[in-house]
Amino acid sequence: MDHTAESGKGVAEKSTIAVKGSELKDGQKVPIVLYLNENNGDYNLSISTTLEENAGTISCQTVIPINNQFRIIQEAEEALLIDDPFTRLCRIRVQGDQANCNFELPDDEFCLNFLTEVKRIQQATFKNTGVDKVTMDPFGIESANWPQIGMPNSKGSGAGKSEFGFDDDFIDVLNLEKKNQQNQAGSKVAPVAVSSRTNKPLTEKDGSRNGQPRVSNTMRKLFEPSNQSLAREGLIKHCLAKREKDFVDFQDFRFFVGTWNVNGQSPDCSLDPWLSADAHPPDVYALGFQELDLSTEAFFYMDSGKENEWLSAAEKSLHHKSKYCKVKLIRLVGMMMIVFVKKEHEKHIKDVAAESVGTGIMGKMGNKGGVAVRFVFHHTSFCIVNSHLAAHVEDFERRNQDYKDICARMSFQGSEHNQPSINISKHDVVLWLGDLNYRLCLPDASEVKALIEKQDLRKLLEFDQLNIQRITKKAFADFNEGEIHFRPTYKYDTKSDRWDSSGKCRVPAWCDRVLWRGESVQQKCYRSHMELRTSDHKPVSSLLDIGVKIVDERRYKKVFEDIVRVMDRMENEFLPSLSLSGRDFTFEDVKFRQLQKKWFQITNDGQVPCHFSFIPKLNDSHYSKQWLRAEPCEGYLEPDESVDIALEVYVSKGSVTLLNSAEDKIEDILVLHLDRGKDYFLTIGGNYLPSCFGTSLDTLCRMKKPIRDVPITKLIDLEKSRLDLVVDNIGTDKQPLQVPKEIWLLVDHLFKNASHQEDLFQTPGMQEELQQIFDSLDTSIPQTIPGSNHSVAEALLIFLEALPEPVICYELHQRCLETSYDHRNCQHLISQLSRCHRNVFRYLMSFLRELLKYSEDNKLDAKMLATLFASLLLRPPPNLVGRQTQNDRQRAVNFIYGFLLEDN
Repeated sequence: MDHTAESGKGVAEKSTIAVKGSELKDGQKVPIVLYLNENNGDYNLSISTTLEENAGTISCQTVIPINNQFRIIQEAEEALLIDDPFTRLCRIRVQGDQANCNFELPDDEFCLNFLTEVKRIQQATFKNTGVDKVTMDPFGIESANWPQIGMPNSKGSGAGKSEFGFDDDFIDVLNLEKKNQQNQAGSKVAPVAVSSRTNKPLTEKDGSRNGQPRVSNTMRKLFEPSNQSLAREGLIKHCLAKREKDFVDFQDFRFFVGTWNVNGQSPDCSLDPWLSADAHPPDVYALGFQELDLSTEAFFYMDSGKENEWLSAAEKSLHHKSKYCKVKLIRLVGMMMIVFVKKEHEKHIKDVAAESVGTGIMGKMGNKGGVAVRFVFHHTSFCIVNSHLAAHVEDFERRNQDYKDICARMSFQGSEHNQPSINISKHDVVLWLGDLNYRLCLPDASEVKALIEKQDLRKLLEFDQLNIQRITKKAFADFNEGEIHFRPTYKYDTKSDRWDSSGKCRVPAWCDRVLWRGESVQQKCYRSHMELRTSDHKPVSSLLDIGVKIVDERRYKKVFEDIVRVMDRMENEFLPSLSLSGRDFTFEDVKFRQLQKKWFQITNDGQVPCHFSFIPKLNDSHYSKQWLRAEPCEGYLEPDESVDIALEVYVSKGSVTLLNSAEDKIEDILVLHLDRGKDYFLTIGGNYLPSCFGTSLDTLCRMKKPIRDVPITKLIDLEKSRLDLVVDNIGTDKQPLQVPKEIWLLVDHLFKNASHQEDLFQTPGMQEELQQIFDSLDTSIPQTIPGSNHSVAEALLIFLEALPEPVICYELHQRCLETSYDHRNCQHLISQLSRCHRNVFRYLMSFLRELLKYSEDNKLDAKMLATLFASLLLRPPPNLVGRQTQNDRQRAVNFIYGFLLEDN
């Protein structure tokens, strides 16, 4: 590396401190001494290959002035801290004028002091040169709006990007705790001192038991300064929330919450009878639509013209006595949510986000599920969920499962830097609306209609499935709903007020509901709107007066200052401390897609509020392996306060293959970090039971025994040698199977039992039944597959999705897309697959063509099947995931579609 900064020999300067290290030059480590020098009030870093006996003079090779061009930043292509197994080192990059140097320094307190002094001088230099238009981070990365704890309601923002193309996000570690140090630029410097630390290998005593990682906190203090100030800010917010009543007042705002299943229809009349039914305009509209578009294209996330049609119709019918602006719109297939607010309230809406969760087949298809919008209005957080749950009278347990899935999987990314995701339950007010599809437990439609005519709705509501599930705490247990005084909203003949007159003669039901959770919510009206006849459902609305927290700025400032004053005093006198009820956890017999949980409790046994969080080990990007999660993963505790933490182990398609091949094990170390305190280490262990799900097709074709009957050592050998045709003593004959027995068992069951099954591959299975199917295939060769047809169909899809290499191998993916409109070339590409992959593809295509012969019964069509199976059989390589265009997806569908149209 050429150093073009000022260089020379025998420059007489006064050295302050120095540190030994290495410079990384041309792939080599050159031993150096890094000096911090002062010359008539100007400071620089000098690099020397020798340590002078006379500290007063330095023979240096390179001098880097500490001026406005000076930067110390993390190395772009390395982790911020390098966890060397023998030495603890920190790798940094120093830039100044035209110099650009990489150093490896010892990770110890002496080096920390050296870099802290450099940082302090750098900050003083910036201040003295008038650099005050931006807030500087400790190592020179600029940000126009850096978090300042001393300012109420301040927010963090991302830093600018460095010229090396990576994001730095440092905050001054001392800008709060060491405020007075910023004015000490002229203080006397200490005599030169050099770290005498030698880089010797660590002994066994240096490590922790069970291989716990050697995590150093010394350099973390300097290179992750943002954590301290952000943690302090978080603690202040936590304390403010505890004293919220001291500075907030409640003011009522009116919310109009509406839901309508429009049955794939386009608007054919004004929506005024629904949206403008009241004399006074609401402050907020929350409108949910279901079955907006029933087309196959919409089912697979494609655009729908119905979205703009219904948006326009809604906007035209908002209350005419006020002006509104749209806060957010989100749509997933046929579910759409729109939130409007009065224009005068727009400035008080912040932190808006929207998310969706599909609960259809494979847990992601969007024909069922939910969409949600969250925001903060003044000082109150809202989450509004619009859901369309599973259909059919008997499937109330599937509806419960959909509800639980939405609650578990719906989360919003925090608006502030490093803020954890926010789930539905972490909001002050939750409004839940939609076609929840709960029916009446009465099979006789005539009896139900007779009770309706008698207006004996109270009797009917005793049989309402939603009420029963809430009472038994199976779903929506902590939600409220107003009294129902309107007729069931489902099912009518479209364009009329007549009950369903089709051959199915559906039993009337209150499918369309509005519920809420939170304090200060008063329902003023709950009704249906019979005037609108567009759909087989009637729209429903609920008028809610909701108390919203308004901050009194004068009182807020006083509380804020009190908290900061107390916190300053407590931080100077006490350090935080935790006690843990357990540190070693064993998960036995972990299985594919089977959740296991273990709990432990942490207690703040110190004298100050504390913030805890699970943090990544050095060189890791996440605090745990993919199959492990802690919930909550961070939080705040008052003195003597406790919280239960769940450790969850769940093996999904992303982690199953490595566990099957024993390349990964149920072993991990979690680091529970206490801000301003120490780290606590949790040991995770256990054993995993291999599964045919996530195992390669070639391996399965050479196993006639169930995978659990194969010794793990043989299974490892089989995976390593899966290109060979013969593997001895693995429970197989010399000739491999034509297709894996697991695929044959699933397909054969569906062919014999589900060819006429309505909505096959469109209705999800039950989780309990899916687990039974997984266990059955992993432990035996069953005569019959357990579970419903829908569960068996989903198990087949999950099997294909979990394959480490898809049926059409990654190497042929691009060529398949390029030839997708030429069926002859498509056939030729399939012939190039390995024997096992080729047989599986042809077997599945034959099965799907058979299903299409019964499309009148099973409601399947070639386009839908092609779209679904293209996403499984012709998956893009991992490096292209997320980069696929709509055209790429369409070409993949066309490739599969051609095979479905082949002659038998």
